[in-house]
Amino acid sequence: MKTEHHQVLIIGAGTAGIMVAAQLLKKDRSLDVALIEPADTHYYQPAWTLVGAGAYSYDKTAKPMSSVMPKGVKWIKDFASSFAPNENSVTTKSGNTITYDFLVVAPGLVYNFDMIPGLKESIDKGVVCSNYTDPNHTWDVIKNFKGGTALFTQPATPIKCGGAPQKIMYLAEDHFKKTGIADKTDIVFATPGTTIFAVPEIKKTLMEVIDRKNINLRFFHKLVEIDAENKIAWYEVTKEVESGGCVVIEDSKTDKVDASIQHNYKDVKVDMKDGRFGIHYDMIHLAPPQTAPKFIQDSPLVNDAKWLDVDHQTMQHNTFKNIFGLGDVAALPTAKTGAAIRKQVPIVVDNILKLIEHQGIGSMAYNGYSSCPLVTGYGKMVLAEFDYKNKFIPDPKLKQMLISDSSKEHWRLWMLKKYMLPYLYWNKMMKGENV
Repeated sequence: MKTEHHQVLIIGAGTAGIMVAAQLLKKDRSLDVALIEPADTHYYQPAWTLVGAGAYSYDKTAKPMSSVMPKGVKWIKDFASSFAPNENSVTTKSGNTITYDFLVVAPGLVYNFDMIPGLKESIDKGVVCSNYTDPNHTWDVIKNFKGGTALFTQPATPIKCGGAPQKIMYLAEDHFKKTGIADKTDIVFATPGTTIFAVPEIKKTLMEVIDRKNINLRFFHKLVEIDAENKIAWYEVTKEVESGGCVVIEDSKTDKVDASIQHNYKDVKVDMKDGRFGIHYDMIHLAPPQTAPKFIQDSPLVNDAKWLDVDHQTMQHNTFKNIFGLGDVAALPTAKTGAAIRKQVPIVVDNILKLIEHQGIGSMAYNGYSSCPLVTGYGKMVLAEFDYKNKFIPDPKLKQMLISDSSKEHWRLWMLKKYMLPYLYWNKMMKGENV
């Protein structure tokens, strides 16, 4: 028999926290649901890619937090600061201790500017921009760019929306073409990775886009410092080879990085110092390094890599069985996106309700589904949907939109990104409906 008033405490009112609260209360009104969240505003961040390219209004991406908070949730407007999982309690910044029967941890991640010297001082100033922090500034930088080296770069940490650092590059290239400066522009994408995308079908399309746009890819490039004054981004370049050694350059006198770790080589200005490569830029767009928030990292809830230690299929904490975690903070080997959260939420909700009723979790399992809407130009998009194994798993519903192959560029996918997904987000997902 169900006992009354089980207390579910949720940390974080991003996509994950709001959806879990809304779906729990839809299924069981008798639950006491409390949510810890200090922010006044809730953002629809997927549209920031379009804001950075002048194709969407930033104001439209923000709503008051009070307007998305589900009815019946007790909103604790404070910061969570520490956990006592053996006592089933969380302490907040203002010193309050809140107890729970079940805890859902979904505070998202944070930007860690300190990991790259010079980044904190230079971000969102001059020609250093990031859609992650200020997409309006990105649009100013792209609009005012007059040619030269346009550098786009990705950090070595996991990031939310792994495709975002390259989407803005494709849009910028499109804009440069429209404004007639493409022929005096070299676009460089420097990434610590080894491939443009891990899903083979999507990679094939993106490499065609890279070739069409004549973009220089530089792999194995880990950003380690920003020198904003001299407009140089410093990289460590490491390529592990079978012998276990490191291939870096073919000839240190030429300042030319080994051609085997590049695609569409461009002779942009590169300095060498202390084994590092400094790419000179006239504009740079970057994604800051991203980590779990400090109060999570310092807690007993994390794995060795300092992400929330949850089961990959059930989202249940691996040590504390009445704790669940999902969204960007969770140690799940898939892309950190709102689309992933959309599939994780029903599993967390089902497991909590089953634990209340039967003292055991349900049988639903998360397969690692995530999705990256990869905008490849104004009016063009590819939709990468995949699972833990990087297997391409397109939604059958796309056929209703007359899209037979979402791994290819399509204008209807752009319409989905710009109009349908924001509508579904605010009107369905935030209201606890399964979409």
